Amino acid sequence: MIEKTVANWHQHLRGQLPGGLDELLHDDVVFHSPIVYTPQKGKAITKLYLDAAGQTLPGERPAGDRDVSNGAGGFHYTKQVLSGHQAVLEFETTVEGKYVNGVDIIECDDDGRIIEFRVMIRPLQAVNLVHRQMGAMLESMKPTA
Repeated sequence: MIEKTVANWHQHLRGQLPGGLDELLHDDVVFHSPIVYTPQKGKAITKLYLDAAGQTLPGERPAGDRDVSNGAGGFHYTKQVLSGHQAVLEFETTVEGKYVNGVDIIECDDDGRIIEFRVMIRPLQAVNLVHRQMGAMLESMKPTA
């Protein structure tokens, strides 16, 4: 089951999934952010965090370009482990010239909808940088009253 969900996730990242996150996420999805202590519950808040991350972390590099030292720094997955309803996708990118390494841990239900999405990032320097940038991005995405 997770294979199709992950394929849809990659399709979404390329902007090629009709319905995007609305199709991928379960209404009661739980999102675990590397920058917020408490789990975020529900499709709306999860979409907000994933959209902010998509704007904060540079886009995907061309396939096969794994050289993070060349300054391209585009977000890309380097490994994936799929089993049953769970996936672990390791990623790399650079933000403001700093190397960022992390994993997306995804769990889906029997219908292939994501019910849990957990992001972990390293090293500490990257966590602090992403925390600052995500905070600014989330603030800019707030609706004006």
